[in-house]
Amino acid sequence: MKMVITIAREFGSGGRELGRRLADELGIAYYDKEIILEIEHKTPFSKEYIEEVTENRPIPLFPIHYGNSWAPLADPHLEQSIDVFAAQADVIKDLANRSDCVIIGRCADYILRDLKPLRIFVYADSKSKIERCKTREKDGESLSDKEIAKNIRSIDKKRKGYYEFYTGQSWGDKSNYDLIINTTGMDLKKLAKVLATFIKERSEE
Repeated sequence: MKMVITIAREFGSGGRELGRRLADELGIAYYDKEIILEIEHKTPFSKEYIEEVTENRPIPLFPIHYGNSWAPLADPHLEQSIDVFAAQADVIKDLANRSDCVIIGRCADYILRDLKPLRIFVYADSKSKIERCKTREKDGESLSDKEIAKNIRSIDKKRKGYYEFYTGQSWGDKSNYDLIINTTGMDLKKLAKVLATFIKERSEE
């Protein structure tokens, strides 16, 4: 049985790192930014444009939820965004069919629903997310906790809008996932080991 794991995550929760460590523990492929490069090869759009639209909800000229309905569109930007999403869905399906893997974000849980992947959602409290973001800050002017918290809320709002536009489902709703993991105060390296053991035992049942 193929092992496909999708990880949706709040910004700063450590979901990306957990996914990478989990893939290492399981000895399977890990896909995140690689998906952007694959989309770039399959479409006429630039890497920068793809990055811009793959975690932002399109703003159509009229209400539409792609996950629930479809109609001819007259908005070029919306059409391009949907073209990118369609290419992304093709890439994600191809990667999942190619080998066992962990896929980060990008509505993969919804796109791969027919494969019945293990769907994980990762979250953490505000303080923990702020501290994780601080450790990732590059050289230069540091942001205040208030500014970091504002950035986190803004990014999560975009992720929520993007997911809900394309899937018609609620981002973070427990009914849409198999595991909901709170990483507050957790050592992600240890957590990945425990999670890998659980997944291995589950796959053997």
